Amino acid sequence: MMLDPATDIHDVSIAIRDAVTPVFLLTGIGSILGVLVNRLGRSIDRARAIGAMNDEQFSRCADELDIIVRRTRWMRWSVGLFIFAGLCVAISIASVFISVELRANLTHFVLITFIAAMLSLTIGLLCFLREIILASKEKISCDRKPLP
Repeated sequence: MMLDPATDIHDVSIAIRDAVTPVFLLTGIGSILGVLVNRLGRSIDRARAIGAMNDEQFSRCADELDIIVRRTRWMRWSVGLFIFAGLCVAISIASVFISVELRANLTHFVLITFIAAMLSLTIGLLCFLREIILASKEKISCDRKPLP
């Protein structure tokens, strides 16, 4: 069965137009992930520096280490949620093109994956906010070693 080429091109161009916005969303997710991974790395480096201290120094830094552990937990949740959101957006974009190619109605699937992405992004941002609040309340009670 031959399909009308003009309609096919039109359908593909509409799919491309509709996929542009979610692609920009993927770029934003990637940028925020870069920030989160950087913060996570710095927290882990600081925790390692505290772990390498002698017993006297370590006892003064126990509170800071507890906060760092809580911060890294929030950051891990945030990173996981952002990665899940990125996967949902990518699946949503792919589903748009698959529906055009197969002439299938995947509207509900695209909608569900995009809503899941938005919920995941929202919760991930709230986790990131919690980590920032913890970081801003952190009291430095021990001698800081410079990070490598």
